[in-house]
Amino acid sequence: MNKTGMKPGFPLQITFRNVKAPPQASLWIRSEAAKLGDFYPRIMGCRVAVDSPHRHRHGDPFHVRIDLTVPGGELLIRHEPTLKSRAQKLGEFEIKKHLGARKPHKHLRQAINDAFKAAGRRLQDYARRQRGDVKRRESPSVATVNQLFKDKGYGFLVTPEGREIYFHKASVLQRAFPRLSVGTTVIFAEEGGDRGPQASSVRVTAKHGMRRIPKQRAA
Repeated sequence: MNKTGMKPGFPLQITFRNVKAPPQASLWIRSEAAKLGDFYPRIMGCRVAVDSPHRHRHGDPFHVRIDLTVPGGELLIRHEPTLKSRAQKLGEFEIKKHLGARKPHKHLRQAINDAFKAAGRRLQDYARRQRGDVKRRESPSVATVNQLFKDKGYGFLVTPEGREIYFHKASVLQRAFPRLSVGTTVIFAEEGGDRGPQASSVRVTAKHGMRRIPKQRAA
């Protein structure tokens, strides 16, 4: 365990957007970041961005993005509650929303904790892959776009087995997110997220891809 509890052994950058964060919010992040070294000691840098894109609506969740620089690449962790998870908690929120008004920073602290828990799991998986404990899939998985929220920048895939997988527009290759529609067949790689499995390297299959216009032969 990091003995300082507050100072991570790597560069840390913290950004707040559309958030009136209390002074202790940066301390929460530094404390959680310091714990990441227990999962993977070779972290080279960490950038944390906290955003509240719907700050005008009472009770909307906070979005937390963590970018970790590690040997060989970067790990991106997003804590972005989906419409589905928000609907599941709606009943509880309606009952407790008066408590949220008295504790305005409670949800922010929870979002930060959840994001860093997911970051810890990702680092554990990354460390296992480096040790060879986890074998990479030889072929990508196939799924169909089941739900699509283009204005929010994300959607859900459904696999042939009926599993639902979250994906973000940043994970769609060749900037094809605007061309996706419900029913589009894609191939993807699966990885762990803060709220379960999520898709990365999403690619539209040839069946649904952009048609290539054949070159006209000279007469």
